[in-house]
Amino acid sequence: MRRPLTRLLTAAVLTLTASLLTHSQAAQADPPDRTRVAADTYTWKNARIDGGGFVPGIVFNRSEKNLAYARTDIGGAYRWEQGTKSWTPLLDSVGWDDWGHTGVASLATDAVDPDKVYAAVGTYTNDWDPGNGAILRSADRGATWKKADLPFKLGGNMPGRGMGERLAIDPHDNKVLYLGAPSGKGLWRSTDAGATWSQVTAFPNPGNYAADPSDTSGYSSDNQGVAWVTFDESTSTGTDRTKTLYVGVADKENSVYRSTDAGTTWERVAGQPTGHLPHKSVLDAENGYLYVAYSDTGGPYDGGKGQVWRYATKTGEWKNISPAADADTYYGYSGLTLDRQHPGTVMVSGYSSWWPDTLIFRSTDSGGTWTKAWDYSSYPTRENRYTMDVSSVPWLSWGANPTPPEQSPKLGWMTEALEIDPFDSDRMMYGTGATIYGTEDLGKWDTGGKFSITPMVRGLEETAVNDIASPPSGAPLLSALGDIGGFRHTDLTKVPSMMFTSPNFTSSTSLDFAESKPDVVVRAGNVDSGAHVALSNDNGANWYAAGADPSGVTGGGTVAVSADGSRYVWSPDGAGVQTGTGSSWTASSGVPAGATVESDRKDPSTFYAFKSGTFYASSDGGATFTAKASSGLPTDGPVRFKAVPGTKGDIWLVGGSTKGAYGLWHSKDGGATFTKVSGVEQADTIGFGKAAPGATYQTLYASAKIDGVRGIFRSTDAGVSWTRINDAAHQWGWTGAAITGDPRVYGRVYVSTNGRGVIYGDTAGAQGPDPDPEPSGTCSVTYKVTNEWSGGFQADVTLTNTGTSAWNGWSLAWAFPDGQRLAQAWNTTATQSGSTVTAKNVDWNGKVAPGSSAAFGFTGSRDGTTNTEPKEFRLGDQKCAVN
Repeated sequence: MRRPLTRLLTAAVLTLTASLLTHSQAAQADPPDRTRVAADTYTWKNARIDGGGFVPGIVFNRSEKNLAYARTDIGGAYRWEQGTKSWTPLLDSVGWDDWGHTGVASLATDAVDPDKVYAAVGTYTNDWDPGNGAILRSADRGATWKKADLPFKLGGNMPGRGMGERLAIDPHDNKVLYLGAPSGKGLWRSTDAGATWSQVTAFPNPGNYAADPSDTSGYSSDNQGVAWVTFDESTSTGTDRTKTLYVGVADKENSVYRSTDAGTTWERVAGQPTGHLPHKSVLDAENGYLYVAYSDTGGPYDGGKGQVWRYATKTGEWKNISPAADADTYYGYSGLTLDRQHPGTVMVSGYSSWWPDTLIFRSTDSGGTWTKAWDYSSYPTRENRYTMDVSSVPWLSWGANPTPPEQSPKLGWMTEALEIDPFDSDRMMYGTGATIYGTEDLGKWDTGGKFSITPMVRGLEETAVNDIASPPSGAPLLSALGDIGGFRHTDLTKVPSMMFTSPNFTSSTSLDFAESKPDVVVRAGNVDSGAHVALSNDNGANWYAAGADPSGVTGGGTVAVSADGSRYVWSPDGAGVQTGTGSSWTASSGVPAGATVESDRKDPSTFYAFKSGTFYASSDGGATFTAKASSGLPTDGPVRFKAVPGTKGDIWLVGGSTKGAYGLWHSKDGGATFTKVSGVEQADTIGFGKAAPGATYQTLYASAKIDGVRGIFRSTDAGVSWTRINDAAHQWGWTGAAITGDPRVYGRVYVSTNGRGVIYGDTAGAQGPDPDPEPSGTCSVTYKVTNEWSGGFQADVTLTNTGTSAWNGWSLAWAFPDGQRLAQAWNTTATQSGSTVTAKNVDWNGKVAPGSSAAFGFTGSRDGTTNTEPKEFRLGDQKCAVN
């Protein structure tokens, strides 16, 4: 399956954030008179991927039905919307300077006042994040927030982030909150509903466990600290403070502490187990049990041993109720939950069981006996208590066809968040390293039936975006993503069927298309073995590996393709710049290793490169580069540049740091000279889109600081004036990796984020391409079932124009003979009425020349074992030949 989802920031981000620690600013020339325009009216949405990252926490409110929240490690927090069964993002207002606050270390929802919710935010406890953590508090369910800064950092993306919850509200006196801190900072308390915080000095143990004490970066060597706080609600009534509360600490010998006087004094709970870390706890006040799930490490990736213990709060008895014997475990336990409607029902996960699958256990007698979500009937054959349907997010199969006992899609991995709805015993949600799964018929587990699992992740977008592109034809959006490779979006409102495969990159680092031949696409990325560059000749629909890597390559780096698609230039990590036609690589000369490379968008022989303040150009397809005499460019910090489509040598360059040059530069002579754009104080991305009505020059888009304001800006007059197009509610933290406009839709912009996926915005009145009429003439169809599984299948359809006239739009119809049902389609807009399916072109593939084809695909479901292919296809009134 996948390697551990590291979710770490790129080196460019780390360099940038380090530069923000320096407050010196390079002198800027006074800007000329420019038109200042208030923020334009934009609508912002995600290009749907649905998930894509680790969800370490899910929290249900105990007093209001259907109120739930989820936290992510780098992508903010979300609230569940029962009406649409989707998630609403709550932290899009986090700005550039506070980007670390998109990492959520803990969440708490108030049972006394359900309108109140709290988030403990901060991404890293080492110097990767220059800012301290904070507690965000909301009185309107996350619509707006107030902030209480903390004197230490929090680690939403640090080791141990699946433990918790670290933040807890007193269930009786909701003005009292506790926070378990990392880094040896101990236990903290607020008595004014989160407005101010102070350390609980009487608490005796700040923790001592670090994943790797020798790690000099501070990432794995940080003390994971105080992991969770749990109240015993039975020890108070009314609005009196809860007397008894338990605290879990990252200390293998002293892991659980208790206070019986509302937090005044503390003691180590006697008789507790040792040798493991307490990941999760849940208290059954009705039966008087505290359950604790343990692992030998902090997770979320690792964990080789674990136990589950039950503590009787009245008698003080500890009992090992682990679902499996120690000798049989190769994983740690987490994901602990209690059925509040039936408190004797407990569930726990073996979160670190990567192979063959994660483990979920269930007990209906307070841990006396357990059953498993799956077990072996006869190795390697598995018997599952569940069914899985990922047709709403089909890429969750990863296109895999594993050998038993592994299955695709997997039940999960990194399953540290597991929660039964306190009002509905049939509903359970659990987080994985890539999604939120859930069920609404969990009770079938106990009655011999099979409960159904589907993704419950719509609206939660958590990918880290490294690069994006919008070609002039074909799919409107191509993306290079961390952890899950990237996608080809033919419809921004639908989840793509699969990420880029053949080869699969763990993370894609760069992509490009040939400007005059956009079917040619190249991507570079990180991979455990094999080539680090992949090529496509059909606009990214299908891929093949480029020639073998040169010696020394350690990572994807940046890659570019010539304007006509005939040649590639690649600057990999670990080796020098290379050039080639795709089958092999030859070292370029005159350019330093590690340079960023791009192609000219007009001249197929011209490529560009930049490193450490020097701009380079090649006029022979990347074989040799020459340093240009241009000066004044940034020598520190991340720098990006792009060439304007259709004009040779028209280049825009952005980047730098507050230590020196920082901003936006423009060259009209292939980099020989650059002019700094006045008034743009800082800029980190630059992209181009369709020219405004009445304009001839491409529209510019940038993530920048202009007139003292950080935001997403647009210029329709070649950088003379700028309009801010986002607002305070739509900032998405760090947006410094990539940006592009859409060459087909004026005003549309695609924005990369570090954990909120690809955001796209449309200005009021934005319009796409004009609709086209129906075609006429002869046609042929190739229908091929490419994959089948129990209850479902996938098919590809190729529609060929065998006539003599070009089509300016098409609509293909057929009938399913065996009751098959359409689930999801790509490269087409498809509907089904009865057995009849109608597939129509999307805006980019309606024009089909004689002899050319349009291809699309879909997934479907079926009830029986037969899956007969349709026998007849009609293009309007014309019957097509079937190949």
